Amino acid sequence: MPNMLRKLPPSMTAAEFLGWPGDGSGRRFQLVDGEVRAMSPASPAHSVIQLNLGSALHRHMREQKVRCRAGTETAVLTRVRGDINVRVPDVAVTCTPLLPGQQVWVDPILLIAVLSPGNIAETWENVWSYCTIPSVREIAIVHSIRILAEVLRRGPDGHWPEVTERIEPGGTLSFECIGFSCPLSEAYAETPLADET
Repeated sequence: MPNMLRKLPPSMTAAEFLGWPGDGSGRRFQLVDGEVRAMSPASPAHSVIQLNLGSALHRHMREQKVRCRAGTETAVLTRVRGDINVRVPDVAVTCTPLLPGQQVWVDPILLIAVLSPGNIAETWENVWSYCTIPSVREIAIVHSIRILAEVLRRGPDGHWPEVTERIEPGGTLSFECIGFSCPLSEAYAETPLADET
């Protein structure tokens, strides 16, 4: 049986990456400064948190008739070095209509990363790159092994705060850009951390 895996290219542009069929392994990738990087498989808790958040945002926007949409694992282009970066947040929200054949999430306003022990450095590296996207108003980092969310909100002057807003057990997770709020515990429903909320 021939080996169907393709060798990873040494470097790519964003356009080349978006047209690349992958390496044949089924793994997910993102493009970081021209380097193709495999993304670690999500843990069960990571996956459930991601789905909980995406579902809550989707439900809120439908019920409140917010003309935006949420998606999971969507590609976004950074503003700084956008020609060689394609990052993949866990959840993203945009209010720009989707077009047929679209490959990237255009004008995201909210990006969410689920932080797991195996992706700490990569997650924070992505967060800093998300800050370069002019349309992004809020970024959330939701931890998967303890009940904690960290939120960054762009100020009216266009600048980001120096420290994250920490939301701990019993707190409320809110996103001003779409008028959303829910108990932080909802992000952890059906995970091993649910009993601690």
